[in-house]
Amino acid sequence: MNRLRQLEDQSVYILREAYKHFDNLAMLWSMGKDSTVLLWLARKAFLGHVPFPLLHVDTSYKIPAMIEYRDRLAREWRLNLVIGQNKEALTAGMNHTLGRVTCCTALKTDALKQLVEEKGYTGIILGVRADEEGTRAKERYFSPRDKNSEWDFRDQPPELWDQFKTAFPEGTHIRIHPLLDWTELNIWEYIKLENIPFIDLYLDRGDGTRYRSLGCAPCTFPIKSTAKTVDEIIEELRHTI
Repeated sequence: MNRLRQLEDQSVYILREAYKHFDNLAMLWSMGKDSTVLLWLARKAFLGHVPFPLLHVDTSYKIPAMIEYRDRLAREWRLNLVIGQNKEALTAGMNHTLGRVTCCTALKTDALKQLVEEKGYTGIILGVRADEEGTRAKERYFSPRDKNSEWDFRDQPPELWDQFKTAFPEGTHIRIHPLLDWTELNIWEYIKLENIPFIDLYLDRGDGTRYRSLGCAPCTFPIKSTAKTVDEIIEELRHTI
């Protein structure tokens, strides 16, 4: 409990620091467990109101339940939802059969770049965690990007003793990562603690499988699991990670 509240306090602090120091912020919302916890924390940080737009990059291949969940929460929580698409790529027939990397680059990475350029966002808040994969362990809470939105993991500002660099040269695009120190287990424990609504695709619905992560329907596959509740997911993670 204390560890979760420490993580919560730190994330809320980073969100408030980001809002204080950067103009024209936005938050990326994939509707997955991590970005929804981040959205919940933003509502806490700003007393129930999210003061920046929520960006969803719509590839047109999302699982329908994700879109229903997105639209429902956007209504209930009065979110400023901004939806971006790489319409040129979709019109040209871009899809997963052309290769997963090719498709993701066009429909996710390039679509986000287009949205950032169109809206002039100077910073994007994301729900990435350091434990997800190797390079993310080198990320920073406030991570500068170059003019092509590229990240150089070898040239990142030090962040020591809760001292974060928030002063960057004019024109620098910043990625902000308030969940960096959270683990997958922390995420589910916090969902339970706060009773955060989530998509039931994360639960076994009777066939012995559930989704551990969510994305586009053609490239997102369930894992073998009989976890039908958040408590069971937590217990499963405690014995597998």
